[in-house]
Amino acid sequence: MASPSHSAPSAPQYAPPARRHERRAHRHAGTRRAMRAIKAQHAADRTPIQAVADRLTSAAASTPFFLFHVAWFALWIAWNVGLGGARRFDPYPFGLLTMVVSLEAIFLSIFVLMSQGREAAIAEIREEVTLAVNLRMEEEVTKTLQLVAGLYARLGHQLAEDEDLRDMLQPLDAEAMEHALLEQIEASALQKRNHAASR
Repeated sequence: MASPSHSAPSAPQYAPPARRHERRAHRHAGTRRAMRAIKAQHAADRTPIQAVADRLTSAAASTPFFLFHVAWFALWIAWNVGLGGARRFDPYPFGLLTMVVSLEAIFLSIFVLMSQGREAAIAEIREEVTLAVNLRMEEEVTKTLQLVAGLYARLGHQLAEDEDLRDMLQPLDAEAMEHALLEQIEASALQKRNHAASR
C-alpha cells in the first residue's frame, strides 16, 4: 500500500526580472504623464491674455524676430539720415524711434513676466510632485531595509552596530530635514555677515 504523498511547501513566488523592470518602467511613465498633465492643465486654464503673452514671449525669443528688428532699425536710421534723398520724418536723435522701441520693450517685459510667472507656478507644482514621489520612494526603501533586517535576524544573524544602518531603518523626518537645512542657511548667512562686518 503506497504511503500518501506529502506535497512540499510551495516556495514564495517572486516576480521575474522582466516583470519587475516592466513595473518600474510603468511607474516612471506614470510620473512623466503626471508632469505633462500639469503643463496641459495649466495650458487649458489660460486666459486669453495669458495665451497672447505666451505666444509673444515665444515669438520674441525667435531668430525671425531678431532679424526683423535689425532690418527695421537699419531701414529707419538710413531713411532718416537722408540716404538716397529720402524725406526725413524722424531726424537724429530719432525721438519717434526711441519712443516706439521703449513702448515695445515695456509691453514685451510685461508679457514676459506674465509668462514667467505661469512657468514658475508650474515648476513649483512639479517640484511638489517630485518631492512626494521621492518621499514615497524613500518610504519603500526604508520598508525594504526593515524587511531585510527582520529576515536577517530570523536567520540567527546579528546586525552590526552601525549608526548609519540604524538611521536608515528609521522613517524619514522631512520636517526635521527642513529645519536642519534652514538652520544651516541661517548660520551660513550669519557667518557671511560677520565676515563682511569684520573687514
